Amino acid sequence: QVQLVESGGGLVQAGDSLRLSCAVSGRTFSNTVMGWFRQAPGKERSFVGGITANGINTRYADSVKGRFTISRDSAKSTVYLQMNSLKPEDTAVYYCAARPISWSISVYSNEYAAWGQGTQVTVSP
Repeated sequence: QVQLVESGGGLVQAGDSLRLSCAVSGRTFSNTVMGWFRQAPGKERSFVGGITANGINTRYADSVKGRFTISRDSAKSTVYLQMNSLKPEDTAVYYCAARPISWSISVYSNEYAAWGQGTQVTVSP
C-alpha cells in the first residue's frame, strides 16, 4: 500500500511562485505514475498534471500549461509541482495521486489508487 504526504501549500499573491512536494512511501516509486489534482470550493476535483514512472513524459491541463512543472526525484521518492505566475483562479486544495504499475498518465481521478491528504493553496489578487 502506498502512502502520500503533500507539503508546501500556503498563501501567496498573484504572480508569485510556490512548490508543492509529495513524499511517497510504502511501494516501489519507480513504477508508479504520479498525478496532481486540485479542487476549488464548490467544484469537482480536476486534473492538473502528471508524470510518467520514468520521469520522461509529462502532461498538463491547458489552464496550467506553461506555468506549472512536474518533476520527480527517485532517490527521495518525491514528486514536485512547481507553480509559477500563480493566479487567483489557482486557489484550491491540491492533491497528489499515485497510479501504481502503470505507464500512462490519466486525467481521470478514479484511475489513481492512492491519494494524499491535500494541501491548501490560496492566491490573493
